[in-house]
Amino acid sequence: MMLLNSGWKYQLIPSSSCVGEREYRKLGKGNSRWSPASNFVIISCEIRSESGAGNWKFRKALDLFRNLNVLRWADAIAEWADEIKERGMVQRRQLYSHDDWLKHRSSKRHIRHLLSTFSSRVILSLVPPVCIVGVISVAIATYDTGVSTAWLPSFMPLLHASSTLPYELTAPALALLLVFRTEASYARYDEGRKTWTQVISSTKDFARHANSWMRHSNSNSNSDAPGVKSLLLNYIMAFPVALKCHIIHGSDLEHDLRSLLSEEDLELVLHSDHKPNCIIHLLSETLIHLHLDDSKKRILDSHISQFNEGVSVCERLIRSPIPLSYTRLTARFLLFWHLILPIILWDECHWSVIPATLFSASSLFCIEEVAVLIEEPFPILALDKMCALLHENIQEMIKYQGVVEGHLQKKREILCGDHVSDLNGSARITL
Repeated sequence: MMLLNSGWKYQLIPSSSCVGEREYRKLGKGNSRWSPASNFVIISCEIRSESGAGNWKFRKALDLFRNLNVLRWADAIAEWADEIKERGMVQRRQLYSHDDWLKHRSSKRHIRHLLSTFSSRVILSLVPPVCIVGVISVAIATYDTGVSTAWLPSFMPLLHASSTLPYELTAPALALLLVFRTEASYARYDEGRKTWTQVISSTKDFARHANSWMRHSNSNSNSDAPGVKSLLLNYIMAFPVALKCHIIHGSDLEHDLRSLLSEEDLELVLHSDHKPNCIIHLLSETLIHLHLDDSKKRILDSHISQFNEGVSVCERLIRSPIPLSYTRLTARFLLFWHLILPIILWDECHWSVIPATLFSASSLFCIEEVAVLIEEPFPILALDKMCALLHENIQEMIKYQGVVEGHLQKKREILCGDHVSDLNGSARITL
């Protein structure tokens, strides 16, 4: 990269490509010097102008740039923002209760959200792009001020726009890009949420049918029913857990399944390449050996088919994002639009272009950041809580099966007794 001034010429060369001063060629007349930095080497050579003097202010600014090591600082800020973002992605989500909804629609929510602005991972993740836009706006404002006050040479042009109309015509295009990007991301989030609702519903129906149809019986044909029923119910409850761990990075499948599967089954699942498909295969093989009517087996098999469909939808959402060309176009358009914004607003705002640009960048980059976050829906959903609540519901159903059957048996006896009494009364009246 070459930087030219009336008195000095500077060249930034990657330090890895050079060994020493002797390998540099002189860029002009006069004495040359070399200054190694961590990432770049700056070579400066004095060029004789008509006055014979160099611009020492320009040279001092470039030396300051070298000493600050801007690239390393920018990379460190980006890594810090990404770390905060990823830490929030693995945070355990909560299912909303009645108290949560009261807090959610409280009239004090605006103040609460305002006070938590600087602890929001969405806001903190905007630090790198907003900082870039802010630095560029400060540089443009400083440059235009220098040109306007004759601090810089007169031949340097003023960065401004004679008319803002062409720039205003691009604002609707940027708005449409952000709207379509957010709509597409929310559609993926909504599809993931509905898919998991279907998985939870199918799991409950599967467990209800298996628990009702596989009652303990003293008949020889169903002598193995209690053990097989318990095994089948454990497989049913293990499937949502396996699917959750399959689609969320960093999940501890062994820990989550240890309370549901035996050691042999757990080892089989852990050594399989596709954990949900392994659970589905165990369910299918167990279903084959059940002593049930073919019609009931077909109903149970339909639940397994719904499990397969849920796996396919979840994998499609994980493996195929929104077209990358659309995402890249939105990010580039958004960044370039804000980099040029200080030039467009300079005549009207002057130094106010800095807060104006920062506010616009924070608002629009925030919308784009939310769209990127909800594009991958499963880390946002409370899947851990959904699986835990599902297991509690199924365990409660198994626990109260005998109680419910006894209660209904008493009700039938009472109804039968009343019916017999009514029949006897009717017979006496007839006689």
